[in-house]
Amino acid sequence: MVSAGFAELERQQQLLATCTRLYQQLSDHFGTLERGLAARSDALRVRRRAFDARTHRALDALHRREASIDSSVARAIGHLDSLSASAKEATAAAAAPPAAPDAAEAGLADVLRALCLRMDSAAFLGFVVARRKEADALRAEMPEALKLCVDPARFVMDAVADVFPVDRREVRNPADLAWACVLILEAAVPALADPDPEIGSARPLVPRAARERARGMAREWKEAAEKKGGVEGAKPPDAHAFLQHVATFAVAEREDRPLYRRIVVSFSWRRQMPRLALTLGLEEEMADIIEELIAKRQQLDAVNFAYEAGLQEKFPPVPLLKSYLEDSKKTSSASSDNSSTSSGQSGSNVNKKEQSALRAVIKCVEDRKLEAEFPLEDLRKQLEELEKAKTEKKKEASSASSGGSSGPATKRIRASTGGPMPPAKAGRLTNNVSVSSFPAPTTFARSPSHTSYATTSPSHTSYATASPSHVSYATASPYPYDRPAGHGLYCNRSPPAIREPYVYPAEEVASVNVGIAMPYAPPPMSYPAPYAGYGNAMAAYNNGMAPAFHQAYYR
Repeated sequence: MVSAGFAELERQQQLLATCTRLYQQLSDHFGTLERGLAARSDALRVRRRAFDARTHRALDALHRREASIDSSVARAIGHLDSLSASAKEATAAAAAPPAAPDAAEAGLADVLRALCLRMDSAAFLGFVVARRKEADALRAEMPEALKLCVDPARFVMDAVADVFPVDRREVRNPADLAWACVLILEAAVPALADPDPEIGSARPLVPRAARERARGMAREWKEAAEKKGGVEGAKPPDAHAFLQHVATFAVAEREDRPLYRRIVVSFSWRRQMPRLALTLGLEEEMADIIEELIAKRQQLDAVNFAYEAGLQEKFPPVPLLKSYLEDSKKTSSASSDNSSTSSGQSGSNVNKKEQSALRAVIKCVEDRKLEAEFPLEDLRKQLEELEKAKTEKKKEASSASSGGSSGPATKRIRASTGGPMPPAKAGRLTNNVSVSSFPAPTTFARSPSHTSYATTSPSHTSYATASPSHVSYATASPYPYDRPAGHGLYCNRSPPAIREPYVYPAEEVASVNVGIAMPYAPPPMSYPAPYAGYGNAMAAYNNGMAPAFHQAYYR
């Protein structure tokens, strides 16, 4: 009876503990729900206040625009009147319209202004392409020059029409001109801006017809990009030109914002992307874009987007930069581990990647004035060490490549006399008998039987056969020479070009070193009579044939 009572108490105790645990879990769950609802309510309140403030700013901007329409129209008309007056003055000063000055004589700004005054869009694009190396000067001078156009919007679209949205050139040289389109479209933004300084580029002065044309060009580019596999596969300059075109002429569409976001994220490393994202109406999605970039380990781009959108407090830059350096080191380590240890090229690539990451972080810190939060001494030391290691590797590679050679190459030796070899570019055989300009002459001739006898020493006679296409027959000279002099003997080289023989004076014949110390036995065959009349200083050759090159040397 007592044991049954204790068992019942134990059961009740376990039940009470279970109920207590369940109550605690339910309390925690409801507490979490309450905190989540409170956080969401606070976020909604913040967003509501932001929307209210944005709505007020938009309404104020609309009111200011409405009030400034008359003044803007008056300024635009005044600008056109000034252009007309200047054109009339130029016409009165010269019988012909103002011609574009020579680029070699006039300055860059003068040429740009002259082309814009003449509305010569084709020459304008050609001039920009020709001055690509002066991109900074073009970027500085083009806005003021475009303001001189009667219709800047039409002029700019005419200038880029052959290249954007589709390259229609018959001869695509140079191949890619999207960079020039971007440069011209960027320069058109201040030229199209509202003359009211309070509004400025927020309201570009684009006529309705020009705006419709710009929309059509944007649609054509999207269709062409989709046919090629999507905007992600487009070339970076082409995608950048599309976004800049939409922003310049203010033809952004709300339904195309997902497309704009895809392009911005795909090419976030380009410097103008954060600004273009805000211009195209993606300010509400900037936080999501930054989080996506962080997830893709593009922290450096995320920092640039955060500063452009004013979200650096929500996304602190210093932790992002440190994370970027850590990821770059991990990537470099993985690359070096996967590559062969004996490959010097892979190690050089890893070194370059590390240097590039360090330079990018240093530049970002300097541009954003973050030296106090992120000291750069350690990064600069690491960069110096990597540069020293790169220099040492180059020295080792150069020493290893030159280690196999024991010294400078020795001179080639003449086979017959031991003298230096002639120049490497020796002449080939011709059908003329000639004399060599080198000091150990022997004669060279070809027999009709395509067989030559080469004698190189008193005890060495060999026979060489040449192809019929290279046969050279010796003919009797009509001039009374003492002897026909010929080539010297070369090692592994072809003889120099054969020229007409020279006449040696009698006093010099005895001193000429012909390389023959004693008479030679005649060849083991005789030649026909037409070839027996070759008289020379070598009387032992009864058949008149001079010694030819040995087959071992004539190759």
